[in-house]
Amino acid sequence: MDKTYQPHAIETSWYQTWEQNNYFAPQGSGEPYTIALPPPNVTGSLHMGHGFNNSVMDALIRFRRMQGRNTLWQPGTDHAGIATQMVVERQLAAQGVSRHDLGREKFLEKVWEWKEQSGGTITSQIRRLGSSVDWTRERFTMDEGLSEAVKEAFVRLYEDGLIYRGKRLVNWDPKLHTAISDLEVENHDETGSLWHLRYPLADGATTADGKNYLIVATTRPETMLGDTAVAVNPEDERYKALIGKFVELPLVGRRIPIVGDDYCDPEFGTGCVKITPAHDFNDYEVGKRHNLPLINVLDKNAAVLATAQVFNVDGSVNTEVDATLPAAYAGLDRFEARKRIVEDFDAAGLLEKIEPHSLKTPKGDRSGVVIEPWLTDQWYVSTKPLAEPAIAAVEDGRIQFVPKQYENMYFSWMRDIQDWCISRQLWWGHRIPAWYDEAGNVYVGRDEAEVRAKYDLGDAVLRQDDDVLDTWFSSGLWTFSTLGWPEQTEALKTFHPTDVLVTGFDIIFFWVARMIMLTMHLMKHEDGSPQIPFKTVYVHGLVRDGQGQKMSKSKGNVLDPLDIIDGIDLETLVKKRTSGMMQPKLAAAIEKQTRAEFPEGIAAYGTDALRFTNLSLASTGRDIKFDMGRVEGYRNFCNKIWNAARYVMMQCEDKDTGVNGEPVELTLADRWIISQLQRTEAEVTRHLDQFRFDMAANALYEFIWNQYCDWYLELSKPVLWDAAQGSASVAEGRTPEATESAHERRQRGTRRTLVRVLETALRLAHPFMPFITEEIWQRIAPLAGKTGATIMLQPWPEAADDRIDAAAEGDIEWLKGLILGVRNIRGEMNIAPGKALDVLLRKASAEDQRRLGENEAFLKKLAKLESIRVLSDADEAPLAATALVGELEVLVPMAGLIDKDAELARLDKEITRLQGEVKRIGGKLANEGFVAKAPAAVIDKERAKLEEAEKALTQLSEQRAHIANL
Repeated sequence: MDKTYQPHAIETSWYQTWEQNNYFAPQGSGEPYTIALPPPNVTGSLHMGHGFNNSVMDALIRFRRMQGRNTLWQPGTDHAGIATQMVVERQLAAQGVSRHDLGREKFLEKVWEWKEQSGGTITSQIRRLGSSVDWTRERFTMDEGLSEAVKEAFVRLYEDGLIYRGKRLVNWDPKLHTAISDLEVENHDETGSLWHLRYPLADGATTADGKNYLIVATTRPETMLGDTAVAVNPEDERYKALIGKFVELPLVGRRIPIVGDDYCDPEFGTGCVKITPAHDFNDYEVGKRHNLPLINVLDKNAAVLATAQVFNVDGSVNTEVDATLPAAYAGLDRFEARKRIVEDFDAAGLLEKIEPHSLKTPKGDRSGVVIEPWLTDQWYVSTKPLAEPAIAAVEDGRIQFVPKQYENMYFSWMRDIQDWCISRQLWWGHRIPAWYDEAGNVYVGRDEAEVRAKYDLGDAVLRQDDDVLDTWFSSGLWTFSTLGWPEQTEALKTFHPTDVLVTGFDIIFFWVARMIMLTMHLMKHEDGSPQIPFKTVYVHGLVRDGQGQKMSKSKGNVLDPLDIIDGIDLETLVKKRTSGMMQPKLAAAIEKQTRAEFPEGIAAYGTDALRFTNLSLASTGRDIKFDMGRVEGYRNFCNKIWNAARYVMMQCEDKDTGVNGEPVELTLADRWIISQLQRTEAEVTRHLDQFRFDMAANALYEFIWNQYCDWYLELSKPVLWDAAQGSASVAEGRTPEATESAHERRQRGTRRTLVRVLETALRLAHPFMPFITEEIWQRIAPLAGKTGATIMLQPWPEAADDRIDAAAEGDIEWLKGLILGVRNIRGEMNIAPGKALDVLLRKASAEDQRRLGENEAFLKKLAKLESIRVLSDADEAPLAATALVGELEVLVPMAGLIDKDAELARLDKEITRLQGEVKRIGGKLANEGFVAKAPAAVIDKERAKLEEAEKALTQLSEQRAHIANL
């Protein structure tokens, strides 16, 4: 093995080997286990969220694969309608061409060309993460099979009365000319204005205080052209007498009613609210309650639609205006129209006042323009009938959320669900399988031929709907469409329902809930009962930076997983973070921040260190505070494993490791590490079963670093390096031949333990760190008597209770405590590590003396001791530094080593620490709230800790008094 661990030297080659040999394919004989990869956008590139959830999914898949499950990790990408269309449109714009110049067919050809050339970027990056997805089954939401599935789903839902076309309010993007989902709307905190406008009362009516007008306040004066009512609270004494009367809508002259509605807050503003049902979601609901007309002030073709339309699709005011509407605003941009309308109100004496106002402005996440609520014809899914069985599936436990509290978020959304707008005014996407005749009648079918035959349309002229489906519709079919549905394939029968969905909390409604609804309606068991898409939803938090802030380009704190894996120099990192920044001040601030945070750039840590960091941070439900310091720490962990493997190779390669049935004799240390391995196997397995990746990672780290590397390897050296171990046996009267044979058996036993425990630990660590474990396993496995082409297809370690040795664990813990006590004294007293010491033991029990007798050679070797002597009660101890191992006092005589004052100072420091510990634990146990709520086991543990601390404090206080009196 190379002297140093170099991740880049092994990662790419091993991944190619795994993929080329089809190791990722389902091949286990056990129960199927399936995860569907949430399909990343084909336009996308890897970000920290991908790095995190891929680490989690791959850990689960490798874990279950090694358990013998028939595992499938289904990969694929999403066509990302708006995002992809924008990318290609930008490329065309750079050439001075628009999609309209090309026409729909030619434009779509360009999109497909781009997808083939550049669309695989993210899948190659996913490979760098070590993700063991079955690439032979990779799917794309616009491939032929999935497109057929989408059409089938649409037609079935339509025929079942769950898809309809209707005129409703949507989020309209005036730049992209399409409806967008709530998820694609970003609310920006801005300071705007609140205009207070006078609306004259009709028919001589007056308010309670004698005014002949009402004052309404609005942040969007231009929408007043579409007002169809003014609302007041029915309990508001100022206005309740006016309910049922009218106001004259200024600038338009249309009479609109005054309605009473609880939506109005008498304490807010004037208590009067203008109602524009076609341009505000709240007003839309008020309009429905009072049967108000809906007047669009934004439309894409006023010549075809109702004449009371004012604004065009791009947000400008329409030039074709109904006679009842003022023509003065025709053709104006919506914000210019706002300015003119305010000026005209002022000129008419109807502008009461203008106030600064803090508001949230909705903007398209891709276009960046202000979104307009717009009344338009769209396709909808009727969701309430679909939501009921989807709610029941979570209520009765068929689908479980981890952590469980996210069920409440799911229920909250699902029980107040609104119909889902699934149509988008784009060209790239699944075109809606609906056709219109010249009279505007709509016909739905899988293709035009089916429509003509089904509805007996002969050679009538038909036009297919121009809209495409929301990408969430196709991704909502992901778990079963990728397996061949609507055909009943063997893959579908075998791998559906899937087992786990790994996702962020932010798309529980937009994706998770819709997958459950669509799957349960479209997928049935043989008995006709609905199938669920997955059994468990593992919800992870948001990956944040080291200070807990959300990562964003504007903050300049984005980390690229590949930069952590491969490393990046400072100048390239600065350029990467500031590229595209329009504001020089912001770019300068981000550059300064980057140079301070990464003065030498980012080192190359490799994939395994990044994955282990992700998993060590994966505590259920919390946001992930990503710390580069932890990545460095886990890179050191990789180094530790590498160096341990090199030591094992040097001790065991070309030597007898006892794996062929030769007689072995296990030392105390061998029995201890084997016992600890059983506990670790059980602990890691339990935590992975419970999705506690953080606890599994910590258990693994503790075992490999602290127990195996720091202690067991050291304990193995006296056995493997000391050729004179047989001296004690010779003195006992055994022959040199017999002694040599026992020594050989002991060495063979230690070598076997070294390789077998390491080989098992590598299998335990493989789901977390696939590359380094594979590389080392290939070298260690033959020494441990293991065969096989790859570690990833080896069996998962299973703990054996009969190999747990509590006696050996107790003896080694005693040994470790004594060695650490001596080492601590050396450090605190500044005694050279190589100086042999005399040690005295006081208050040694019979068990202490037994342990000493059996392990004196180990102690002298590992603690660098000249002699060890047990003091009787009558013996007077010299001035000595003291450490405690339980009740046993370990004394290192200080004659010629330290002065009295230094030892007293050290004892004072330790006594102060113990006093603080006693006070802290005592206070905790005196807290009635803690004692009432904490589990009994926790309280017992705290009481035991208090008793131990009090006992240690008493002993050290006695020792201090003894030394002070010397």
